[in-house]
Amino acid sequence: MTEAKTKTRRRHSAQLKQQILAECARPGASVASVALSHGINANVVHNWRRLAHAPSTDVQVPTFVPVALPAPNCVPA
Repeated sequence: MTEAKTKTRRRHSAQLKQQILAECARPGASVASVALSHGINANVVHNWRRLAHAPSTDVQVPTFVPVALPAPNCVPA
């Protein structure tokens, strides 16, 4: 029997991701060539680009605004 090679998930620093995304943004650069030069799958870099351009998910907490209502003008019966 042969031993199965265990796959490990690589984690890349935020600094490396920014560097790779900056290289991809250069005129004439292709994502595939930049990814290959760093030994990373192009799909991973495309995902980083998608996440970098996604709108912020920060949710603002709703706050209450006081509303001034005029006193009623009705006379009790």
